Amino acid sequence: MTEIEIGRGKRGRRAYSFDDIAVVPSRRTRDPEEVSVSWQIDAYHFDIPVIAAPMDSVMSPESAIALGRFGGLPVLDLEGLWTRYEDPGPLLAEIATLDPATATARMQEIYAHDIQPGLITERLRAVRAAGVTVAGALSPQRTQQFWKMVVDAGVDLFVIRGTTVSAEHVSGRAEPLNLKRFIYELDVPVIVGGAASYTAALHLMRTGAAGVLVGFGGGAAHTTRRTLGIHAPMASAIADVAAARRDYLDESGGRYVHVIADGGMGTSGDIVKAVACGADAVMLGAALARATDAPGRGLHWGPEAHHPELPRGSRVEVGAVAPLERILFGPGRTADGSTNLIGALRRAMATTGYSDLKEFQRVEVVVAPYPGS
Repeated sequence: MTEIEIGRGKRGRRAYSFDDIAVVPSRRTRDPEEVSVSWQIDAYHFDIPVIAAPMDSVMSPESAIALGRFGGLPVLDLEGLWTRYEDPGPLLAEIATLDPATATARMQEIYAHDIQPGLITERLRAVRAAGVTVAGALSPQRTQQFWKMVVDAGVDLFVIRGTTVSAEHVSGRAEPLNLKRFIYELDVPVIVGGAASYTAALHLMRTGAAGVLVGFGGGAAHTTRRTLGIHAPMASAIADVAAARRDYLDESGGRYVHVIADGGMGTSGDIVKAVACGADAVMLGAALARATDAPGRGLHWGPEAHHPELPRGSRVEVGAVAPLERILFGPGRTADGSTNLIGALRRAMATTGYSDLKEFQRVEVVVAPYPGS
């Protein structure tokens, strides 16, 4: 790939965001009702390729049950308010009213409360009792401490999610999580990430992960580029990790690892482009936080927003536009891509002539860097 000279001593590869690309129609079209948007990871089948980001503004036990019944995969943040407080309702209401100037400091205080192991079990069992697929997320730092009670609570899928997760974490202070050994010994499929490069993703695939999350600091509530100077444009990141998936499929003799786009997909068009670049499914935060029945009440934040030492995110206003069902399936009342996400994906696939998600990953994509793309 062509590199660009940034200066005499540094060269860089050109990378593309979703706004830089567009999908191109082919010679064939289809009926949207005949398009399949289902997918499967390990033994678990889902009607829609939507995974809820494990964020307190997106997922409560109640909204997790609702998303599961709509055919998606809900993931609970097992380090969030729901596992720190018996009744986080008053705190969610307080966060919604905080002044922007003091919001980060107050959220740091709220999230300083210890995680209650009993609540991890209680929340996961409540979702399981509703008859939907159960998934819970821990950061790499907390996985060794809490993984056993997560598995004992009966999760179907285990998610290890951080801003960036590597298969080779080096630490002189403590023994790091050995992902390969951990995943090998676990009885449930593991989704791990984020990763933003071919090499990092390939190493994560070699640990035995069932799925790799792709993304770094590109979400609506992230300020990672501003605070750390690190950012991975999503279109290029997904395409790179999809190439790692292809090469690992050959290397492993046929083991398929799912690529899950995570972050930077605020509209239905972004979801379409994520699949076109090679994603098997998408993990949505802000797009689902806009639901009127989301716990964030029109606001959105992730764990980076209340990091005790170096916040790399913020509480952002995304608005409450429609119930979750309309966010996913419509009907849409505006033309901004915030509602009927699945209907838009179906129509894009039908317009370009593809019948399922795996086929749609082969669609032609062009570089089209202009506003409104």
